[in-house]
Amino acid sequence: MQPDDTWGFDEEQAETWSEILTTQGWDLALLSAFLLLALVSFRRRSVALKYATLIAAVSYMGFFKSHLISITNIFSLIDGNLPAFKYNLAFYLFVAFTIVSTVLWGRLYCGRVCAFGALTQLMDAILPRRLRVDVPRVIERRAAWIKFVLLGATLAYFVVSRDTLIYRYVEPFWMFGMFATTPLWVGLGVLLIATVFVRNLYCRFLCPVGATLGLMSYLTVFRIKRWSECRTCRICEKACEWGAIDGPRILVTECVRCDDCERLYIDEAKCPHWRILAYRERHKVIPLTPV
Repeated sequence: MQPDDTWGFDEEQAETWSEILTTQGWDLALLSAFLLLALVSFRRRSVALKYATLIAAVSYMGFFKSHLISITNIFSLIDGNLPAFKYNLAFYLFVAFTIVSTVLWGRLYCGRVCAFGALTQLMDAILPRRLRVDVPRVIERRAAWIKFVLLGATLAYFVVSRDTLIYRYVEPFWMFGMFATTPLWVGLGVLLIATVFVRNLYCRFLCPVGATLGLMSYLTVFRIKRWSECRTCRICEKACEWGAIDGPRILVTECVRCDDCERLYIDEAKCPHWRILAYRERHKVIPLTPV
């Protein structure tokens, strides 16, 4: 007969994967449903689905789940202090989706999934357009570098100080958790007021996560097609609210795959390519090819 374990030294029975998955089941299911909605809205180029995704991002990823990809995740990677895999399956699913979608299509996360980015896009859709200030292209191109400078400066500060709280001063994502000091709330208020006049201000010019995903976007596999007419046509460039189109070029670091230009691209009534193609077809001329 085995003696009683008076002191409680017997090892506890290890959890099975079935138990682990059961515990995290609802979290995984809800997150998977949201990510699927984001993908479907992106692939179908549907305006209605796009705004449904943005509303879901703010309500679910923002206020309900209060979880976004953050520069603190880069801090954890630098320190090798990542959460335990089996107890944080939803987190790793979220990170995997962000990385894979960025490599496949670019900053899809910024344009569809990020709760703060979704909030500013909804603001842009609701607020009167007459309030908007169009940033001159020369200034816009220079200001786009600010986020890369902030990314480098924040990482350098962390490497030296190991102070993770620096994230509060370069990211407004804490707003969804509602925990902050008065100066931070004041700063957030100023940022949101500025966003009323300059659309997507933070995402375009200040976000370190956006800068990181922008750099990763150089690896993007499936990029937006361009026609030879794009060298002279400026319809998509004028329609882009992110400053991501420069003549025939798509600036991969700035493009968030909002699909505004892609809807124009396939619109046979608006895109000059299709009119020229129809003309050439009528006159038996060889059609143009994408560039």
